[in-house]
Amino acid sequence: MSCPERIHIEKHISWEKLDKRIKNLENDTKVLKRLYFIKYRYEGKMVSESAKLVGVTKRVGYIWQKRWNEKGYEGLIPRYAGGRPSKLTDQQKEQLVELLNKQDTWTTEEVRTLIVKNFDITYTLKQIRIILKNIGMRNAKPFVHDYRKPENADDILKKACQ
Repeated sequence: MSCPERIHIEKHISWEKLDKRIKNLENDTKVLKRLYFIKYRYEGKMVSESAKLVGVTKRVGYIWQKRWNEKGYEGLIPRYAGGRPSKLTDQQKEQLVELLNKQDTWTTEEVRTLIVKNFDITYTLKQIRIILKNIGMRNAKPFVHDYRKPENADDILKKACQ
């Protein structure tokens, strides 16, 4: 026999409204998962059992329950922080695009050197690739030029294929 829960769950909405919200939010799986956890708690299941049923740890279950008890449904909506702000301002990014458009090909190392030289900001090569992707640049492997290739190689190929 299991011991009774020490922390009581607040019933902010009725069982029927909870069930209706669950059915309406099937597309939002994160909130849906959290609502199922709350539903299991409404049924009287322990936090550890409810957490196991939705596939999270007991600790996460207690966090969700605390948020539910404090704010109700709004407490279950994920809060995305958005990450660390960029070191480059929007104006600097525009200047970077202008600088990059002056030349056809760039290596990641060259872009990093360009940013340090013009903006005095240091990034890792990985972050440089992320920045370039975000401003619409694409990366590709460089084409190796064979020094033995004749100047009229295209003409020779066309004649050979006829």
